[in-house]
Amino acid sequence: MRALVEQADGYEVAIVASDRPDAAGLAWAHEAGLATFASSPRGIGKAAFEAALDAALRAAGVEVIALAGYMRLLSPAFVAAWQGRILNIHPSLLPLYRGLDTHRRALVAGDREAGCSVHLVTDELDAGDVLGQARVPVLPGDDADTLAARVLAAEHALYPRVLAEFVSRCPIP
Repeated sequence: MRALVEQADGYEVAIVASDRPDAAGLAWAHEAGLATFASSPRGIGKAAFEAALDAALRAAGVEVIALAGYMRLLSPAFVAAWQGRILNIHPSLLPLYRGLDTHRRALVAGDREAGCSVHLVTDELDAGDVLGQARVPVLPGDDADTLAARVLAAEHALYPRVLAEFVSRCPIP
């Protein structure tokens, strides 16, 4: 999220939202003068949480959602309401290793390279069209943590660039 804010070129971050009110990124965003939204679905349910999130995004004038570190599945109704306008970053070279534990899975498979993918969000987990990828080598002696650190650096370079390209050509309803 911070990389998206700090490298914004051709887009403006209107609001930083989280389903974890104690998320460090929210404190950073607030200190940076950005609007924030924080609510947990616990106690109110997923539908109520997503309705509140949707209202906050629309009130802030959001046209494209860029997920970063969001680890919950969005409901089909929420995805449909923002169809073709939700991007996510995933720490693998999709379609490889959808879901969790991507770095360990790449190492177990003996992959020579790993990386990250920016993709459109659909109802299916990590299955939307891939908009961009960055590759990093798997080095001798890598473990999941060392590989994850290199992939994260690649994510911070890739995501802002792909988001800027996307918004420059995205038809907004």
